[in-house]
Amino acid sequence: MLVGYMRVSSADERQSVDLQRDALIATGVDARHIHSDKASGARDDRPGLKTCLAWLKEGDTLVVWKLDRLGRSLSHLLDIIGDFRERGIAFRSLTEHMDTATAQGELLFSMFGALAQYERALTRERVMAGLAAARRRGRRGGRPPAIDAEKVAAITVALEGGASKAAICRNFGVPRSTLIDTLARIGWTPPGRT
Repeated sequence: MLVGYMRVSSADERQSVDLQRDALIATGVDARHIHSDKASGARDDRPGLKTCLAWLKEGDTLVVWKLDRLGRSLSHLLDIIGDFRERGIAFRSLTEHMDTATAQGELLFSMFGALAQYERALTRERVMAGLAAARRRGRRGGRPPAIDAEKVAAITVALEGGASKAAICRNFGVPRSTLIDTLARIGWTPPGRT
């Protein structure tokens, strides 16, 4: 069975799904089997898409007017198509003349998958190079310490002098979990314990 999905980005009346609906019907999709959304493609909460994906069953073909009507990104689109492959569902995009039921369509999606993987590897490589460059300049990544070094020194002196952690929290205005995390990070142990 052919099932259609269409989407426009705007919920107002300036954008219409008529062009997409006409193309889907001309392809042979029954108007009763067309699902739609009026929402940005970047949004993850598209009820029409969720209903459509849940409604599809083995042997069906999902037809869209254009690839960008379905996925938020290339990786999102590939995830959806991968799910279809596992469930025995074909996918067809009319504008790009892509059909996963054909050898050419499968090849094209395999190439898209390889490109997405390459893009992820490049992004990871750039991030790692940036972090290494920052470390060479003496910058340390991550969240800044919740308690500055001067206050940590005063806290450790007070603890070594016999003050309780509860008293430290009250006197220094530090949450208990922050105090415990900070003491663990600096490797502080109570006097008499080694």
